Amino acid sequence: MILGIDASNIRTGGGITYLANLLAAAEPDACGFSTVVVWSGEPTLARLGDRPWLDKRGERALDGRLPSRAAWQSVRLSKAARAAGCDLLYFPGGSYAGSFRPFVALNHNQLLFEPGELWRFGWSPLTAKLLLLRALQSRTFRRADGVVFLTRHGRDVVQTAIGADVGRAAVVHNGADERFRRQPRAQRPIGTYTGERPFRLLYVSPVLPYKHQWHVAEAVARLRSERLPIELEFVGRGYEPYLTRLRRTMAQRDPDGRFLRFSDFVPHEELPDRCARADMAVIASSCEAHPAVLTEAMSAGLPIACSNRSALPEVLGDGGAYFDPEDPADIARALRGLIESPERRAACARAAFARAQGASWAAAARDTLGFLAAIARGPSRTRGTAEAST
Repeated sequence: MILGIDASNIRTGGGITYLANLLAAAEPDACGFSTVVVWSGEPTLARLGDRPWLDKRGERALDGRLPSRAAWQSVRLSKAARAAGCDLLYFPGGSYAGSFRPFVALNHNQLLFEPGELWRFGWSPLTAKLLLLRALQSRTFRRADGVVFLTRHGRDVVQTAIGADVGRAAVVHNGADERFRRQPRAQRPIGTYTGERPFRLLYVSPVLPYKHQWHVAEAVARLRSERLPIELEFVGRGYEPYLTRLRRTMAQRDPDGRFLRFSDFVPHEELPDRCARADMAVIASSCEAHPAVLTEAMSAGLPIACSNRSALPEVLGDGGAYFDPEDPADIARALRGLIESPERRAACARAAFARAQGASWAAAARDTLGFLAAIARGPSRTRGTAEAST
């Protein structure tokens, strides 16, 4: 069989991380696929590497802007897939309006479906774009021969939002990047840290309204006022006006820049070293399909203070301390509980690391391609849900 993958709208961020890791770990022949054909722009194809079974096809339109990419997918992809002899098309981008069957879509953008989250952007051109994308993906999921979800939470939220059972579905958790994997360290009492050598918190995420960095900054400032020797580094691309809001909070609460720091962009290959230098990870998002930064922190053996929203508790389990991401006092409570207890930090880090051991990209690739192969071999006579969670 031949598997086709439409990566026409996968260019940056979590989408390219997902596809690159999935293909790097894949063994298509074990699932019955002799060839995997991927259509995308040249920058994306270059990040996918080269393998004997991987047929990377660039199209000039896919190096252009969104309208040209969308037109190519809608008009030309179906014909290209038939010409390539594809038995199934997979859409990691989540949207498809063409005529090729069978096809499977991936739910990777929880922001579109989590109640109230996209409205954090207010009335704006971006909100209009998100609403249009939600309509396109809702239609895609209803039409698809199968849908891959990254968590059970994501599956349940999407099916409620679109008002329909998507039919055949698989829940497949993402893997953890091996470059982050480190055994949990021995945890030291907070009294052994000083203002010169503080306890280091790390929050890796783009600055967006549902990431709540300003609330985390406020929480850390409160703990500093209690004389806890801690510092916090934010790492992630900043988007306006949210970056301005974060910088304003940092300037108000730490005008001398002693304990709140921000790095606008750090290449992904440098993040394992950032995690290795940190003493704790903080993740305060209120909306995630399956955050790579969480599985990376788990794999890095870090204690984790984590938002209690969306799919995060499903991924982290008992491996962290939870908080309300919109309540600085509650964030401070969760941070304080871990910071002041090395025993609790150690227990959380061990539990998170153990969960990360089962989150491999090899397992994710096997389960995803196995599901795709089952759809390609023929339509099921019953509507059901297969689950392959780690």
